[in-house]
Amino acid sequence: MMPIYLDYNASTPIDPAVQAVMEPLLHHAFGNPSSGHWASTPARDALEQARAQVANLLGAQADEIVFTSGGSEANNSALKGSFFALRERGDHIITQATEHPSVLKPLAFLQRLGASVTVLPVDGTGRVDPDEVRRAITSRTVLVSIMHANNETGTLQPIDAIGAIAREHGVRFHTDAAQSMGKVAARVDDLGVDLLSIAGHKLYAPKGIGALYVRRGTALEPLIHGAGHEQGRRAGTESVLLAAALGEACRLAGDPEPVARIRALRDHCWQSLQALYGNRIVLNGHPEHRLPNTLNVAFIDQIGADVLARLEGVAASTGSACHAGRIELSPVLAAMGVSERVGMGAVRFSLGRGTTQADIDSVMAQFHAIEAARRHHA
Repeated sequence: MMPIYLDYNASTPIDPAVQAVMEPLLHHAFGNPSSGHWASTPARDALEQARAQVANLLGAQADEIVFTSGGSEANNSALKGSFFALRERGDHIITQATEHPSVLKPLAFLQRLGASVTVLPVDGTGRVDPDEVRRAITSRTVLVSIMHANNETGTLQPIDAIGAIAREHGVRFHTDAAQSMGKVAARVDDLGVDLLSIAGHKLYAPKGIGALYVRRGTALEPLIHGAGHEQGRRAGTESVLLAAALGEACRLAGDPEPVARIRALRDHCWQSLQALYGNRIVLNGHPEHRLPNTLNVAFIDQIGADVLARLEGVAASTGSACHAGRIELSPVLAAMGVSERVGMGAVRFSLGRGTTQADIDSVMAQFHAIEAARRHHA
């Protein structure tokens, strides 16, 4: 049986067009983009073209884009950089319970340095209430950090409403958009954000590249100190190869056609599972406000890893984790109030550009065979 990849939220393959942009740079543009001679010119030109492509997808200015090693560095830079830059003004940061560890763990680190962190609850669909953000803001609040889309459930947060509240109170606003880029619109002015994080390998670019949008006038203490690269915001000679890859990936992400096709496949998969399992399967996450490619379902009274193990050749993710021989409920689902009976059976299918109708049909054929065998032995 041909392998079927349904784990695009974990990582995407490199798009052929992205690879085509990278290949010439392996042989040319070897100069340091910060040097001032003939060998640096092609490298600098490629770097700045990539910066403009990233900015264009976000509706930003090119000088507001800082290249990083990925989404985790972008998040760390936004959080730590804001805290250290604004310490004289305040020490309070607001976030919410289903954030990625690359947000929650840096905030735990900052707490050890004196930061006060408020972690807001979410409802049963995984959304935070903007009014909860408003009520949590104090005179000491310097930053609000709420993810755009959850990596497990695909739930989209009401970022524009939260952004308006942050602006109203003069508080800096950051969003982790690693999962949403290329799947839903993420224009920085529409979202009302001052900082936005991107991860290349979620966007059909290679691993090891990301970007942080920094609105003009937003002061950040650099996470990495050294020479004055990236306008002094991130030291280290830039990887022209990887930056160009991210730039091309962002250019491709402007095409809405693949998203509509992927959404239709996702919805067909969910409808087929509902028809087969009835009330023995439930949707995790918001039924409407979620990524068009993400389907997180729970097989009630089952273990997600066991469900996946019965699907031959299918790469997907489960909502539970095994620690020291014990299976634990996903912290995201726990924060949503999902019971262990439901949440332990969670499986995330995340589709992408390479997903076909034949892939979904093949997966469903396996589910039908598994269900037929169960009924036979019942």
